[in-house]
Order: sequence, then structure tokens, then C-alpha cells
Amino acid sequence: MKFSVWFCLFAAMALAACETVQTTQSGVVGVERRQSMSSLVSSSQMDRSAAEAYGKIISEAGKKNQLNRDSAQVARVRGIANRLIPSTSAFRADAPRWSWEVNVITSPEVNAWCMPGGKIAVYSGLIAKLDPTDDELAAVMGHEIAHALREHGRERASEQMAQQLGISVLSTALGLGDVGAQLTQTVLDVTLSLPHSRTHETEADRIGVELAARSGYNPRAAVSLWEKMGKLGGGKPPEWMSTHPSDQTRISDLQNYSERVAPLYEAARRR
Repeated sequence: MKFSVWFCLFAAMALAACETVQTTQSGVVGVERRQSMSSLVSSSQMDRSAAEAYGKIISEAGKKNQLNRDSAQVARVRGIANRLIPSTSAFRADAPRWSWEVNVITSPEVNAWCMPGGKIAVYSGLIAKLDPTDDELAAVMGHEIAHALREHGRERASEQMAQQLGISVLSTALGLGDVGAQLTQTVLDVTLSLPHSRTHETEADRIGVELAARSGYNPRAAVSLWEKMGKLGGGKPPEWMSTHPSDQTRISDLQNYSERVAPLYEAARRR
């Protein structure tokens, strides 16, 4: 193997090396898992790539006349987001200052997501098919915001980029290539295509109920929300929830943690 190939391979391995980090405060729910992140994928890089990926999705939805068509839905979703966002400070001091964006996309899909840096989309199909109360919609949005707070996208992107980089270096021996372009596509993949792990989903469930409670939404609504989801399609959960179905284990966990944060809800109601 030529020296240049060895050098490039060594450089790739060094850049892909992971460090252990704690992305959030533990909160009342006690999410304390330390995470492994690649030095190749920084938080700022993820935010820039997420903004680019989000812009593409929003632009495409606008071209198809699928963006924010129902003003009442948009006002409702953004109103809930505006109450949840200040509560993110309990987990990350920087989060309330993110460049948050919230839009509603007309689509039959029962879906919602939050990209790194606070780029949120709620699909009209979720509202139409689940008919959620504001408390239940806050549970969905709090869950998705929790993924962004914990940088689950960056965690998965670290794994994806390390694999892609190794393949690229071994095949071309020409350096790192356009990592920025790769990362934008990876953000799209991990947001829209690749399922979250069960660990990620459990963390998002627990942080989500705390965000809701701190914002004055009944955290117990998470239980009824996931029960509704489990009934869609004859008991099969939506595709985006397939890695963490609404089974009794999950319901029990949500019941447990919603009661744990109930005092936060009562305090928020009195404010």
C-alpha cells in the first residue's frame, strides 16, 4: 500500500475517533447516559447541515403547496412550541437561543420531527388521524424536541459518517472529500429514514414528559397519545415508531415518569 493511502487511512481514523460527552443536564427524569460522538461531526456542523436539509424540505413543500396551508393548525402548533422552547433550558442552557423554526406540512403521514438546532415539522396527518388534545400534541413535540436536545441525530450521524469516510478513503485514497455535502444527506437520512434506537426513544419519552410538564401541559397525556398511536393500522404503530412500539412496557414507563414530573406540571399551572 502506498504511503499516501496509509496516510489518508490514518487521517480518516483520527478524524472519526469518538469522544464521550454528556449533551444535556439529567433533569428530574434522570437521563444521564454519556454519548459517543465523532470528532468529525461537531454540533455546529450538524446545525448548519440541518438548516440546509430543513430548507430543502420546506422549499419542496412550498413548491407543492403543502406548507402551512391551515393557518389555525400552524398557530396551534407554533403556540405549543413557544411554550415548550423556554423549558428546554432545564436540559441545555443554550437551547432556548437556537434558531428555532416550526412548520406544518400537509401530508397524510402520521409524523413529526425535530432536526438538530430546533428545526421542527409536524405533518397534518398526525393532527387529522390522532385528533390530539393540546396536551397530547405537546407530548409529541416534546418527544421530538428531546431528540434534538440529546443530539441523537449527531450520535447516529457520527456512526454513519465514520462508515462513509472509511469507505471513501479506502476507495479513493484522495482525502476526506466533501464532508459537508455528505453530512447534509446524512441529516436527512437520520431524520426521515433511519429509525431511532430504543435507547434514544426511551430518552426522548422521558425528557418529553418533563418538557411538557414544565410548560404547563399534562404529562400524563403522553400515555393516551401513544395508546392512540398504537391503535392506528389495526394495532400496528406508525412506521416512524416501529422501533419502539406502544407496548405495555412503554406505557408503564411513561406512566412512571409522567407521575415523577407531575409536581412540575402543578407548579407550572399555578404560575
